[in-house]
Amino acid sequence: MNALSNRINNLSESQTIKMAKMGRELAAKGVDVISLSFGEPDFHTPDYVKDAAKKAMDENFTYYTPVAGYPDLRKAISAKLKNENNLDYDASQIVVSTGAKQAIANAVLCLVNPGDEVIIPTPYWVSYSEVVKLAEGVSKFINTTVEQNFKITPEQLEAAITPKSKLFMFSSPCNPTGSVYSKDELAALAKVFEKNPHVYILSDEIYEHINFIGGHESIAQFDSIKDRVVIINGFSKAYAMTGWRIGYTASNSEIAAACDKMQGQITSGTCSITQRAGTAAYQGGLASVHAMRDAFKRRRDLVYGLLKEIDGLKVNLPDGAFYFFPDVTSFFGKSYNGKKITNSNELSIFLLEEGHVATVGGDSFGDPTCIRLSYAAADEKLVEAVKRIKAALGKLR
Repeated sequence: MNALSNRINNLSESQTIKMAKMGRELAAKGVDVISLSFGEPDFHTPDYVKDAAKKAMDENFTYYTPVAGYPDLRKAISAKLKNENNLDYDASQIVVSTGAKQAIANAVLCLVNPGDEVIIPTPYWVSYSEVVKLAEGVSKFINTTVEQNFKITPEQLEAAITPKSKLFMFSSPCNPTGSVYSKDELAALAKVFEKNPHVYILSDEIYEHINFIGGHESIAQFDSIKDRVVIINGFSKAYAMTGWRIGYTASNSEIAAACDKMQGQITSGTCSITQRAGTAAYQGGLASVHAMRDAFKRRRDLVYGLLKEIDGLKVNLPDGAFYFFPDVTSFFGKSYNGKKITNSNELSIFLLEEGHVATVGGDSFGDPTCIRLSYAAADEKLVEAVKRIKAALGKLR
């Protein structure tokens, strides 16, 4: 007798977490492993943010918080959206959650009914399709390639929409590809959504400040569809606050109330100390954010030059985030020591075992032709990691 529900049995394990775990296990055996598997800035949270958290504890902000977040934090988020993105959202339209991942789950569970279709461009962040499974929706994928910089066209979007379509989910800048949609590209997609008022849009903008081509563009800027857009954002990437667990949605009032209701039955309000830290982050300016972005851009250029020297890798220059997503199909069918590589997951495991570099196979991102490399690591580690990758791949015949 199977004690577990079909819901959990049908759910896939997060491959990013799995590869990070495998890397840690190998390191625990004394192996020098360089991890490029996790999407986590290697910078410290700014001191002024940590100081705000310490002050919050001293001032006894240690009690239950409102489900949707402290009013002053929601006002700070509202002000940020206006000042940085020229978007008008009242504080009542903001719901603060325990990380952007929970914010995504709230939105999907509040919008998607069993059988509803959710359109997701590939590659996509690993949890998108799994949350759709939890909502008993049906994921419909739009495939992209490295040649098109992993961005969909309006024609592809239009072809994917059916009467059953309920939600479109995407990220810009994108995890795992680093692709960034321009204003013109978003405007073209918005015109398709204008013709399909039954489709909502989940816009994951968690990497907005790690953008190397100018200011961030949100699809919510187009008034004709804004009421159907749910913005997902948070503090993890821009302010190096991954462990603090704080994200949020900005949406129309009906969806915001639904997310509040959903969260109230699952976790209630986000950690009080974290919320005080988040308020300080948004009130403290962007100096630390821009310094981190500039460091990532330098690393991107460094790693791009090194990856281009590896025969068989097909790599593009990403415009944001901190990932490369090279096509590795030229290595499929090759072997080393009797082990044959048939897919990207096997190649990632090979790179870990033979090169002692942790990456993530593209299968879990919806693209089995690629692997994901994070360059959120020190320069010397990145140089050594790519050197090891090149040596390991050179052994495949």
